[in-house]
Amino acid sequence: MLNNQEDGWKKSLLVSPRWRWMGGKLWHQMADSPLREKPPNPIQYAFVKFIYADQNRSRAVRRQLQALMDGLSGDDIGLNIGSGQVRFPGLVNLEIGDGPNTDIIGFGTELPFMDNTVGLVILQEVLEHVDDFQQLLAEVRRVLKPGGICYCQVPFQIGFHPGPYDFWRFSRQGLEYCFRGPGWKIERTHISLGHGSGFYRIAVEFIAVTASCLGRLFYKPAKLLAATVLYPFKLFDFLTEFSSEKDRIPAGYFCVASKLEDGR
Repeated sequence: MLNNQEDGWKKSLLVSPRWRWMGGKLWHQMADSPLREKPPNPIQYAFVKFIYADQNRSRAVRRQLQALMDGLSGDDIGLNIGSGQVRFPGLVNLEIGDGPNTDIIGFGTELPFMDNTVGLVILQEVLEHVDDFQQLLAEVRRVLKPGGICYCQVPFQIGFHPGPYDFWRFSRQGLEYCFRGPGWKIERTHISLGHGSGFYRIAVEFIAVTASCLGRLFYKPAKLLAATVLYPFKLFDFLTEFSSEKDRIPAGYFCVASKLEDGR
């Protein structure tokens, strides 16, 4: 029984046969136990994280996330769904595969927490990979306390990137529509990376895809070269907020929404 675990976030877990403890981690019964995240190539991982796909490191994103984590009280549970290799201090990590920074192996569409027990949920570049993302958001709302916060970051002008799937893209209006239903209050919507990064990501893919017409092996070298040479275009992000048309081609957005009590 899951509530036999008495420390920290484990006190708020559901009692359910669909979850089990294994190796000190919580597993959903549908999760494949041999599945583990492959250790990333350190050079490739650093290049993607710090140069090509650095949306999670933008100043606007880092400031917003730090403010939300600073706002958590000492007994609040913070949950990072689709955490990947990231470990935020004090937050519980959920992923679809096991890994060194994973606490719960399962799916965001079914969470192992009781109703109204979580203070903060982070969905950073997750919704596009979930076929029924509305079910995920409903489950997030179920576990959030009244007044609890969901931070949701999504791509807009970014190429196809299956991990393992990639279904959706979101404009500002599309992202806000996800939280306009009863039970949510949108606190803030903001661009995560601007039009320079939006153009950069599409231009890099254009060059790499064109090169791949000569053969599949040309795609990755061309992408690496284009991502390096075109990097200065990202500097145009500093101008995005000054444009009245800033929502045309930004790389992505984030939304901060709070849970209203009783759907009001």
